[in-house]
Amino acid sequence: MRFASLLLAPLALLLTASCSQAQSEKAGKTKAETGLPKGGDRRKDKNAASEVPGLRKIGSLKGVVPESSGLAPAPTAGNYYSFGDDGNRPILYEITGTGELVRRLDVPADNNDWESLSRDGQGNYYIGNCGNNESTRRDLSIYKFRPDAPAQAGTIAFRYPDQNEFPPKKKQRNFDCEASLWHDGQVWLFTKDRGQSSTSNVYTVPDQPGDYTAKKVTSLAIPGQVTDAALRADGRRLVLLARGELFILDGNSWADILKAPPRQVALTGAGQTEGAVFKDDNTLLISTEQGGLFEFTLP
Repeated sequence: MRFASLLLAPLALLLTASCSQAQSEKAGKTKAETGLPKGGDRRKDKNAASEVPGLRKIGSLKGVVPESSGLAPAPTAGNYYSFGDDGNRPILYEITGTGELVRRLDVPADNNDWESLSRDGQGNYYIGNCGNNESTRRDLSIYKFRPDAPAQAGTIAFRYPDQNEFPPKKKQRNFDCEASLWHDGQVWLFTKDRGQSSTSNVYTVPDQPGDYTAKKVTSLAIPGQVTDAALRADGRRLVLLARGELFILDGNSWADILKAPPRQVALTGAGQTEGAVFKDDNTLLISTEQGGLFEFTLP
């Protein structure tokens, strides 16, 4: 009996070690090896999105807009323009409020990295061709055009007044702009901080074609990477969208808004949120790069 016990002890240790190794190998396997979706259980993410107060999925852009990266109102009431970012064709997709395709509009301009879209009060549109992930670009621009005459698009070329290195050190890479809007004769640019300062710098350029050095106006304490901007029609609420969250800034004037402390709202599970536009004073339409289309009632 004692001899049997001596044999069983090493055997138990061997089985325990084998099980631990098997578990370690399983934990280290890739999506292709395990069959699990990368980044977690997508069903849980979907459920998380449905549990965010005021957030509901109302449509899909899959097969309609490749990697939606922005939204703006179309000339037809209730319709919107969206587009694909870097690597996609220079096309605006007109969609309904639930994501059905209405038409495609070719824009005769390069899509180096389209990231934002806005409209002024005269029906002109401004495409932010200023995505700059590594802060290396020297060809930043905004395209100004009208949907009824897209061939006459003009270029607003610009540079940042405080960028002297291409690229700067990693901690100083805050020259990627994925959010812009038109306001009061200027195109306002909000940077996506890829350094470590949790700051969105705010610049302006004139809304007329030309070659400009942007003007730095202020810096906003935004603990997230800004992907789009939307201004309410009355000019008293600014929303800065980020990945899976948004920031709300309120004020009685534009100057007050830019001084307001941002309120942070989680959009957990919605995905990589990239486009936002006001549907009405209290409701946002939000698109994701994965093709989701959401409606969010603002608190």
